[in-house]
Amino acid sequence: MFSYRHAFHAGNHADVLKHLVLIHSVQYLQEKDAAVMLVDTHAGTGIYSLRDGYAAISQECQGGIDRLWKSPEFDQPDFRGYREAIDHFNSKDALNVYPGSPFIMAHLLRPQDRLRLFELHPSDIDVLQTNIATLGNRSQIDARQHDGFLSLKSLLPPPSRRGLILMDPSYELKSDYRAVEASLSEALERFATGAYLIWYPVLQRPESKQLIKRLRALSEQFERPWLRVELRIAHSVGEKRLQSSGVWVINPVWTLAPFLERTLPILQRVLGEDTGATFDLETSSPT
Repeated sequence: MFSYRHAFHAGNHADVLKHLVLIHSVQYLQEKDAAVMLVDTHAGTGIYSLRDGYAAISQECQGGIDRLWKSPEFDQPDFRGYREAIDHFNSKDALNVYPGSPFIMAHLLRPQDRLRLFELHPSDIDVLQTNIATLGNRSQIDARQHDGFLSLKSLLPPPSRRGLILMDPSYELKSDYRAVEASLSEALERFATGAYLIWYPVLQRPESKQLIKRLRALSEQFERPWLRVELRIAHSVGEKRLQSSGVWVINPVWTLAPFLERTLPILQRVLGEDTGATFDLETSSPT
């Protein structure tokens, strides 16, 4: 159950896509002064070394953030928020560590915002809490060893009625696919207007293919607008490594689709490894 370690995959192409969607969404919500509660249901350890340990073994970051970091296109305005978040945790002109979702959201916190983190892995939660303790705004952050699927509903709705929930399990267990649906359904019952970002791998297994259908049905059941974005960097035979991933967004901020229309072609060019590299962007009809 606890064999998955995100450190192997830190900074890969899936992280790039997920974190671009995350940062744009959070920054839009912060345009109003009202407090925003941010939640990560599967937090990991928060920040990762790219040059030693697990990431150095897998080298997945070389096909993700390393490649984007070296590209002149990373200096475009649409990537500014992402670049600033990474720069904040690295020394000047160097890329040695990669901030995971918890540290990216911690970096974005305003004084009135709060960050709630769940991590079930017994080793990762200790590292996460140690890492959080180094942050200057640690009093705004709560990290607990709980099952994020089951614990999410206890936080909803947030007092300000403004919140963003990131749900990005490993999908190591086939049961994760159903757990996403069940947890999200409970969350929408309590907080239908929240922004929900559900990351998923694009795989050949039946559970992966069915997840999109279930997320679409759930969004329509609660009559919420949605957005689906997927990025594929290669199309080789077999699934020895992750070649494609996506993010399903319920209640997407209205600027997200235009933002992705501008940035996805860049990601395809910069991160693509063969002629099978592509992207897909779909949104529900305006309501």
